[in-house]
Parts: sequence; structure tokens; C-alpha cells
Amino acid sequence: MTNLRGGLITLFALSVSAFQAHPQQNEKLTQYVNPFIGTGAVKGSLSGNNYPGATVPFGMVQLSPDTRDEPEWDAASGYDHNDTFIAGFSHTHLSGTGAPDLFDVLLMPYTGDEKTRAGNATQAGSGYGSRFSHANELARAGYYSVKLDDHQIGVELTATEHAGFHKYLFPKNEKARVVIDLNHSLKKPNFGCHVIAAHFDMPDDHTIEGYRVITGWAKLRKIYFYAQFSKPITGNDLVDGGSQYFNQKLINGTDLRAILDFDVADGAPLLTKIGFSTVSTANAKQNLESEIPVWDFDKTVSEADGKWEKELEKIKVDGTPQQKEIFYTALYHTFIQPNNYADVNGDYTAIDYTTHNDPKGFYSTFSLWDTYRAAHPLYTLIQSERDAAFVNSMINQYQVYGYLPIWQLWGQENYCMIGNHAIPVIVDAVLKNLPGIDADKAYEAVKNSSITNHPGSPFTAWEKHGYIPENVQSQSVSLTLEMAYDDWCVAQLAKRLNKTEDYEHFMRRSQYFKNLYDQSTGFFRGKNNDGQWLSPFNPLQYGSNGGNPYTEGNAWQYYWYVPHDIDGLMNLTGGKEKFAAKLDTFFTLNSKPGEVNGNASGFIGQYAHGNEPSHHITYLYNYAGQPWKTQYYVSKVLNELYNTSSSGYAGNEDCGQMSAWYVFSAMGFYPVNPAGGTYAIGSPVLKKASIQLSGGKTFTVLANNSSAKNIYIQSAKLNGKSYSHAYLTQGDISNGGTLELNMGPKPSKKWGL
Repeated sequence: MTNLRGGLITLFALSVSAFQAHPQQNEKLTQYVNPFIGTGAVKGSLSGNNYPGATVPFGMVQLSPDTRDEPEWDAASGYDHNDTFIAGFSHTHLSGTGAPDLFDVLLMPYTGDEKTRAGNATQAGSGYGSRFSHANELARAGYYSVKLDDHQIGVELTATEHAGFHKYLFPKNEKARVVIDLNHSLKKPNFGCHVIAAHFDMPDDHTIEGYRVITGWAKLRKIYFYAQFSKPITGNDLVDGGSQYFNQKLINGTDLRAILDFDVADGAPLLTKIGFSTVSTANAKQNLESEIPVWDFDKTVSEADGKWEKELEKIKVDGTPQQKEIFYTALYHTFIQPNNYADVNGDYTAIDYTTHNDPKGFYSTFSLWDTYRAAHPLYTLIQSERDAAFVNSMINQYQVYGYLPIWQLWGQENYCMIGNHAIPVIVDAVLKNLPGIDADKAYEAVKNSSITNHPGSPFTAWEKHGYIPENVQSQSVSLTLEMAYDDWCVAQLAKRLNKTEDYEHFMRRSQYFKNLYDQSTGFFRGKNNDGQWLSPFNPLQYGSNGGNPYTEGNAWQYYWYVPHDIDGLMNLTGGKEKFAAKLDTFFTLNSKPGEVNGNASGFIGQYAHGNEPSHHITYLYNYAGQPWKTQYYVSKVLNELYNTSSSGYAGNEDCGQMSAWYVFSAMGFYPVNPAGGTYAIGSPVLKKASIQLSGGKTFTVLANNSSAKNIYIQSAKLNGKSYSHAYLTQGDISNGGTLELNMGPKPSKKWGL
């Protein structure tokens, strides 16, 4: 045992040294990525729902430990930092979402007698799973390692776009086994995860391939795999439910596990590389052979690190080590998805379940209710070609399915959340002239998606009533406000394309938000189709995803959701002074009803940074002529609601949105209207940020004298000239240049008015 432990310590020491901070003169940005940020918080709170495992930018594979045999809602990424047990390592995960799905093709090495189930943490040896300690766990961009305490096995993981690479160091002279579980998933009845069909085939003694067809949040997914081992398989047990079939080569079923035996007496690690496809095992094999052609684990780790370094270099910042760690981990999280799940040959399974081909790739994992707010505007600046590919993938869904994505997972529509926020993403990309998008096809998609009834979007009622009645569609106030914004976006693209009649029609619809404003209470309220207000009314009362006029929020939080017509909202409120006064109340009103939605977290008064409806509100003081208050609250959120711990996010990270808010705000500006072409200036936490724009130019923000106390802008210069506006335009940024902000400890009530 002493020698074994020494070997494991050496393994992990080498892993650490390979990823330590590089010398300052060659500063690598990947050293600041900490994938453990947001992986778990104090019980009962939200912290990000992130996973720490290995992935590459926008890749199909996310190879990460699952700390539960059946993942739960409170660990939707499969991992909770509070857990002490690993069931295995599966290859697909969602980053920071509020719903669990994927967890495809779980592998787990173990020793000793054969086990066919994962077991649990409370009983050692109850299954092939194992307890672990964070002291023996490491994660970097594209790399993860852990020691499995119950088996004394060292595990290292890395990934490519379509493949995972495993490295297992077993104890000598132990029975070495690897289980492949095709039934690992969330199995709660109310979510409907269920394996419809699964298959194993072993064409030779180094290879196993197969697939599973599963239903869940995405209604039908097909996942094909092709796995190779560096050592021969000396024996196997193919298991279907409670039935075992020893040393067979092929099996079909729904509850399949393969237990594979290996001889590890030579002390050399067992390597496993496994490719994936949505189309076929042949394509999975082609993906693997293309991306991991040789048995060189360290080379794949280095390549993954290089891919991340290339992406992170798009923004270079100066700040404290902690600020850099938060910033680059946030940037890392924004680049995990959307995911290109087209194969290396361009094949992918489309929403109609047929095979399509696009050599430029096909992207999915569109958490659009979240990411349209800041993540996609960020992509337009530093990932313009990729964002154009995102847009074209969305248009592809429209062409096959009849309307744009709402929440698209694995190429399938799950209708989660409200509105159709592919619309602002597409309109923003076209208005910013991103290359490779057909503006006429884009307009056809956004217009028809705005007039075609589909689940959650009753456009017939929208046109008839001028609002969404609650007895027609629940979450009606939130829907009315968000659909009005989407309509404004359609109108802007109609204007660009000289479609005057459409422009006027959608601009009228964009004002429908006023039809739910109740002057007597000063809030947007729900109505039924008879025009009567819903009663009783409590502006503090939270709504969930159904049965309430508000979506994951309350009347206070949704009051501010008119990003396309803030002047109109101020007029409803009674002018700028009353608008600012209502904001003051919003940020200081601490009363809450007895129950809040599970996504309610990160509170400052009624402001809840842990959920997306609040994200733009700190910037609204700029519009009311009190920008110093924007600076105060933006600084407060940056400094108090983000940190470097496992509870480093105030709520679900939501596929990059929580991170994109930090990336923008830490640099000093934010897109209040995501498709409006302007950015409100806040209070930068970084001393310097240089954005390498997709067009080859650089835009730099300097925050002179910035510190924890110096949060207020005293004066500003843009390209050397005095600048008094509390906003930037798209042209200011895309043309390149320098914004210089002089910071101080007291509010300046002269700048930015």
C-alpha cells in the first residue's frame, strides 16, 4: 500500500506541475481558469450548477464526474462539490442549467469483485462507485483528475470536440475492471428520462461500440459511441437489467452495462479513448480517428489547453489574481456552449431525425431565454464567425420545423421558458453585419416565428387582445413583456430591409406591454381575456414556470423589462425622477413573501442577480440621469456576488449568461437592450481590458485609479477626447480604440448626464 500511495502521489504531483502558473513573462491565461467555481454551495442555495470536467471550446463532449448514480435537479450538471462519491465519468453535460439531462455513456474503473451497480457513499463496496476527496482532485481547462479512494485508482481525463480520453492507473496485482453504463441518467418519473433502446458490440479484444436511444428533456436522442482500449479486454460480462451474459460479444436491451476485465500487472496505465456521434458508430469511429489518432494522452491534454488559450486570448485583462480567476473562468464558461454536434464529416441528426450535412457544423444547446441577454452580444464581438454559425443553425431549425428555437438541446426543441429569443440573437447578428448570414432568410425566420402559434406563444390571442390573457396562457405578464421586446427586434430588421408595412405592424405590437400596466398599483399585472385584472395582487409574490403571471420572478423584477422602450417605461412611471425613486425602492425593499421561486437568489432588495430577469436593471439609473447609482450597484454585484469558491455564482450559471454578465460588467459596459447596438457604462472592476475584436481591431478600456473604493467615474475620454456619455455604441467598439475612465471614491454628479 505504501508503494501504491507513493505512485498515486507522484501521478497527481505530475498532473499539478503540468498546469501550474507559467512564468509571468509568458503568462498563460488558462492558468486562471478554475472549473470548480460554481460547482456547489451551502445546502439549499444556488451556486452555478457547473461541472469541473474536461471539454474544449464549443465541443460536443463534456467528460466529467457524476457524483450521483441518478443525477438530481439540485446537481443538474451531474456534479455537486458537497458530494463525496463518484458514480462514474459520463461524456455529455449541461453547464449551469436548472434541468438535468444528457450524462451519456458512463465509464468507471474499479477493482475487486464484479459489481453491476454504482452503489452509494454510505456503504463502501456497495457498488463500482467510489468515495473521493477534493484534496486529490484537480481541474484545469480541458483536463480533470481524481483519486478514487475505495479502489486506489488514479483517473485523468481530457477531451476533444467529439471524443473523450481516459487514463487509469490501477494498483498492481488487483482485478482491474471498467464498467460502461448505458442506462445512467435522471430517472425521476416527472422528467421522463427513459432509455428506449441500447446496444453493445465488441468487434475485437480492444474495442467496444454501441448506442443508446433515450427520451428526456430532449424528447428523443440518439448517441453512438466507438471506444478503444490500450490493453486487451481479457473477459467481459454484458448485463441487461438483472441478467448477465459472460464473454458474449453483442447485446441489445434497455438497462445495459458492460463490465470489462483487464490485466494491469505491468503497472502501465490503462488508456481509453471514445468517440461520439448522433448519426452512427461508423461516424463515431471516424471522429475518434480524426481527433485522437495516437495513444498520447499528454498530447491531447496539451492540445486542449492550446485550444482554450487561443479563445481566452480574445480578451486580455489586468487586475488582481482573484479578479483574473473569476474573469477567465467566466469567459471559459461562455465558450463551453453552444455545442457543435455535427461530425467531422459534417453529418448530424436534425430536428426531423434525419441525417443532414453541413461542413461548417451544426450547433445546439441554445438556452436562449438566458443567453440572448449578454452571452450572444459578447459572441458578436469576439466570436463573430461562430455566432454566425449559431444563427444559421437556428435558421436551419426554422426551415425544417417551422419556427426558431426556444430552448434547443441536442438538436431537439424542448419548449422550456418563454418568448422566442432566437429572434433578438438573429436580429442583432444581422444588424451588426456578421458575415455569412442571409438577411432575407433571417427575416423570413424571425417574422414567421412571430406570427405562427407554437407551444407557449399564442400569437392569435396576442393579436386579438393586445396582451396575453392569463386564462389563455400562464406566465402572461412575463410573456407579454418579452414578446413585445421580440416584436421590436423583428421591426428593426424589417426597417433594415425596407419592409415598411411590417415595420409599422411589429412596432405597434412592441407597445403591447402598456396594455398590462395598471396605473392604480404602478405595476404590470395579469388580466384574463375579459379584460379584468387578476386579484388579489401582491407585487412581491413569486411565480414559477406555470400557474402565475410571472416567470421565475415577481412584479417588482418584471417591472423593468422594457429594454426596447425605456423612455416609454419612464413615462408610465411618471418621469425620470419617479423612475429613479422606484429603482431606489426596488434595490432596498427587503420584504419577501413566504415562498420564492427556487431560482430566486443573489438578492439586493428585490433585485435577484441569481436569475436573468434582473440582469439589466443595475444599469437603468443611467437612463434616469443618475449614473453614479448604476456604478454603485454594478460594483456591488461584481464584488459581492462572484467569487472563486465552489459557490462562486449567485445562481444557475445558465450556459454562459451569468458569466457573460461578469465579463461585460468587469470591463465596464453592458448591453441593456441586447439587439439595440448600444452598451450602458457601469463601473469596471478591472484596471485594463483589451478586446481582440473579430475584425482584427482592438478596443481597450482603461480604469485609472480603479480599486475597491474607487468605483465612481469622475471623467472619461474616448480615443483621447473628452467623453460625457454613459453609453458606448457598437461603432465605438467595433472601430477599435480606447475608453479611458478616471475613477474616484465619491459619486460625480456631473459625468454621464
